[in-house]
Amino acid sequence: MATIKPFKSVRPREDVASRVAALPYDVYNREEALEEVLKEPLSFLKVDRAETQFAKDFNPYDAKVYEKARDILQDMMKEGLLIKEGNLCYYVYELTMDGRSQTGLVGCAAIEDYQNNVIKKHEKTRADKEIDRTTHVDVCNAQTGPIFLAYRSQENINGVVAVIKKTAPLYDFVAPDGVRHTMWKIDNGSDVETIFTGFKNVESIYIADGHHRAASAVKVGLKRREENPGYTGEEEFNFFLSVLFPHDQLMILDYNRVVKDLNGLTKEEFLREVAKAFLVEEMGSEPYKPSEKATFGMYLEGVWYKLTAKPEIRSEDPVDGLDVSLLQHHLLTSVLDIRDIRTDKRIDFVGGIRGLKELEKRANGDMKVAFSMFPTSINELFDVSDADKLMPPKSTWFEPKLRSGLFIHELK
Repeated sequence: MATIKPFKSVRPREDVASRVAALPYDVYNREEALEEVLKEPLSFLKVDRAETQFAKDFNPYDAKVYEKARDILQDMMKEGLLIKEGNLCYYVYELTMDGRSQTGLVGCAAIEDYQNNVIKKHEKTRADKEIDRTTHVDVCNAQTGPIFLAYRSQENINGVVAVIKKTAPLYDFVAPDGVRHTMWKIDNGSDVETIFTGFKNVESIYIADGHHRAASAVKVGLKRREENPGYTGEEEFNFFLSVLFPHDQLMILDYNRVVKDLNGLTKEEFLREVAKAFLVEEMGSEPYKPSEKATFGMYLEGVWYKLTAKPEIRSEDPVDGLDVSLLQHHLLTSVLDIRDIRTDKRIDFVGGIRGLKELEKRANGDMKVAFSMFPTSINELFDVSDADKLMPPKSTWFEPKLRSGLFIHELK
């Protein structure tokens, strides 16, 4: 059963929340991060990406960068830009994009649940990324970016959230990208107890996004335990900052593919090879977006095609049956000889938020052929995690992104 506890958040003063809130640290390259911080001096990105405070050629993993992040965080608290909550709270966090809203709960998950697989993973983590965020959390003595978790919807938790959302919000602003962020505080004792007890009835929680942040938070917690052999398990370092969404609130967008060449094949040869595993239908010049599982759009030389996986290549296996796996095994690998999409420079990926016109632009420019995907479902993600398997790379694209800096979890 899951432990999700309330906490005393460090959070922005209401009048500066919209300026402090920042997209996650890993959506920017270094130049973009610097540009963002110059544009908005209060952006929390200067904490999450403190190398923006140094010369462009300064090593972003130097100890001074993490110390700078800690100093900036402490200065923001001393200046009153960030305030410390006086009592234990949960928060409701609603994000609205393009007229669609999703509502989650902000709380702290237990590192035991991560270790014993109550909190389930579907993605490998990279050691270099883990080291970076582990050092950042440890030196700052705080978790500054929440982990995006999902769980199967619970009526009792939903009931508390629905009532709270009828009250005046703590924050309510529209970010520069058009996403609206609205937050409410839950500090009523009975409501807090209902939520805490409600999560005790949740058997499994799933990492939707933020595997590296989660792994890093757990590593810091275990390090602190070694440093404090008399720990009780109740210390803040035993928990990590999370936003948890019920499964029926979430929408996963398509994660599309573009490929640089046809592996030496002519267009006609390529189409014949594709037709061995897929039914190929020419759709014309209008972008084709798949409307059901096991179907794909393909754009090649100004023409859109619909690809339908033939019955013999489909699978009931939770990983092999994913659309991303069908395309990978029976077209990208077998026809185009792209075997490792993590390292092969001939393939690139386009998040669904960018639309199908971006696929056309890439295929007409630096690439040759594009594939539009039917989105992976949240239940497919659950099934893979429940089977203790890994999702293929670039399987899911979640939008909108959680903002960092709105809720900070101190470890002391």
